[in-house]
Amino acid sequence: METPAVGPDDEINDREMPLMEHLSELRKRLMWSGITFIVAFIVCYHFAARIYEFLAAPLAHALEARGEKPELIYTALFEAFFTYVKVSVFAAAFISFPMIAGQLWLFVAPGLYKREKRAMLPFLIVTPILFFMGGALAYYVFFPVAWKFFLSFQTSGGNGDVQIALLAKVSDYLNVVMKLIFAFGLSFELPVLLTLLGRVGIVNSAALKKYRRYAYVGCFIVAAIMAPPDVPSQCLMAGLLIFLFEISLFAVKMVEPKVPLEADHA
Repeated sequence: METPAVGPDDEINDREMPLMEHLSELRKRLMWSGITFIVAFIVCYHFAARIYEFLAAPLAHALEARGEKPELIYTALFEAFFTYVKVSVFAAAFISFPMIAGQLWLFVAPGLYKREKRAMLPFLIVTPILFFMGGALAYYVFFPVAWKFFLSFQTSGGNGDVQIALLAKVSDYLNVVMKLIFAFGLSFELPVLLTLLGRVGIVNSAALKKYRRYAYVGCFIVAAIMAPPDVPSQCLMAGLLIFLFEISLFAVKMVEPKVPLEADHA
């Protein structure tokens, strides 16, 4: 039996490294990632008040539209400080993500074949773009609609009725905002993940179509976990996941390895 020829795409040009050099390289990549995150955190903490205002703007606009004063409260002395810390960590993670992904690529790339590098590189570039797109969708589309809906449950309390008014805590509001931005950003990674799995032959479009109904159920389960505990938000998140799944199915069909005709007649 002849040994198949090794083409230029099946070569690994980088030299082999012993275990200690691998660990040293890993430490170097982790160090650069950590330094990037720390620097980003320091800068973000300096602008924490402005970042907070940016995240609170959708609620402020919804309150102003109802003729109410835009304000959030805190009930513990340390709550505002830790809120700024959480905001800074959240913003620093967004800013440093491309650098961290790049360091991960520099650590993994030497062990890949040329054809594997060409297959992986587009996904590495698209991943942060789609994550930011998901976060932008949550901020600019979902938040204005959701906050308007939730504020509609306030009552004026006239005619002897008990008034229902919103007194939102800073920490609670920002926890929901950051969770949703992260959830929407992560949801937009579904096409990247499935397309990559389809490219390497782990999944295929036929299998995705076969288990489509189970995927839809899974989308609702994931939405129930990631979205706020209200039906409209969970349905919107589930609908987004189903839409992204359908896009993923089309993308997998485009990139999956083609089966030769001879194999079909074998």
